[in-house]
Amino acid sequence: MSRRTLIVLLVAAATLAAGLAFWRLRAPVAAAVQLQPATLQRTLQFSGRVAALSRVELGSTLTGRVVEVRVREGERVRPGDLLLRLESDELRAALAQAEAGEQQAAARLAGLRSTGRSAAQAGVAQAESVLRAAQAELGRTQALVAQGFLSPARLDDAQRAVAVAQAQQDAARAQAGAIADQGSDIAQAQAQLALARAATQSARARLAQTVVAAPAAAQVLDRLVEPGQIVQPGKALLALALDGPSELLAQVDERHLEQLQVGQRAAVRADAFPGQRFVARVQRIAPLVDAQRGAIEVRLSVEAPVPAFLREDMTLSVEVDTARRERALALPLTALRSPASEPGGPDAPQDATRATVWRVRDGRVEAVEVRLGLRTLEAAEVLAGLSAGDIVLTGTAPPPGARVRAELTPLTAAVRRARAEDAGAALTQAMGR
Repeated sequence: MSRRTLIVLLVAAATLAAGLAFWRLRAPVAAAVQLQPATLQRTLQFSGRVAALSRVELGSTLTGRVVEVRVREGERVRPGDLLLRLESDELRAALAQAEAGEQQAAARLAGLRSTGRSAAQAGVAQAESVLRAAQAELGRTQALVAQGFLSPARLDDAQRAVAVAQAQQDAARAQAGAIADQGSDIAQAQAQLALARAATQSARARLAQTVVAAPAAAQVLDRLVEPGQIVQPGKALLALALDGPSELLAQVDERHLEQLQVGQRAAVRADAFPGQRFVARVQRIAPLVDAQRGAIEVRLSVEAPVPAFLREDMTLSVEVDTARRERALALPLTALRSPASEPGGPDAPQDATRATVWRVRDGRVEAVEVRLGLRTLEAAEVLAGLSAGDIVLTGTAPPPGARVRAELTPLTAAVRRARAEDAGAALTQAMGR
């Protein structure tokens, strides 16, 4: 081997050794994000349905045969519109009979107040005249008996005639008093008239019950009867949804109750019209939890304009904004380190407000304790410990103290549920449908 060949081999060996040393000393690459202010938003997603504020079932208070049903499912009705009619011949006859009885009672009362009262006054006048004549006869008889022209028996007859005339006068005056304004006959006639009028009103009310009318502007949801059927009181015949602001009704897992508040804004989509979103707000949260389902009832009101396609019991997808930070230093949860779990694993730290992250500074990994704020399923807000511009490792990375080369990933790519329409990438949380 020549000297020149030996030099070439030595140079090649030295180059190879230097390459191996460089390869061993080269810092590994790890995924990282750079902290920048962003809009962090947490949402709660669940299913709901449309529920009218007032849903009523109309029925009959009578037993009878249905003669006519004028509406069908889906039709809109106005207040007072005729919906259904029962047979009414017998009730019309009962009403006519009651009206005749009322007229008879009214005529009797009017007769007592006019001709009856005149006759009673004439009777009083006649009785008074008879009494005066009897009294005059008694005076003459007493004089003649005293003179001996008449026997005492005639005096007894005259006295008896006066007593009879006095009794007749009292009876006539009592009869006249009975038909006076406060008399007993008038009071009795007035009571009979009141009873007759009540019977007429009852008959008229029963006749009116053969007609079922719309109580308010509404939409017919269900028609449960057909002409010819015999219906009973209490049986539902028609179901209506009264016009008014529609509500959205949902059953939400009680675990998420802490996130819900009255007034929160929600984006809603109907499963039948997924491309037409509309806005609602949380209106009421039930005070009780359904123990069987472990859920709580939430009602939302639809903001104007109310979509025309909404139907009773329509299935909806609701997404409620439960928290929002406009300029938050957000980290993906894969950047949080916990001694009890691998980075990005399912187990959460015992203290959810504190965590450790691995920050890259001067090419080396260092552990930093941070204080956390708003947390979603995939991101968390950093309140203390880091600053804007810091580079934090995500996922699998070298331990603290090791050299590392950070491969920056956009925050929108690190968080799967980024909202492109929000400035700075709004991070969302989806919870149990």
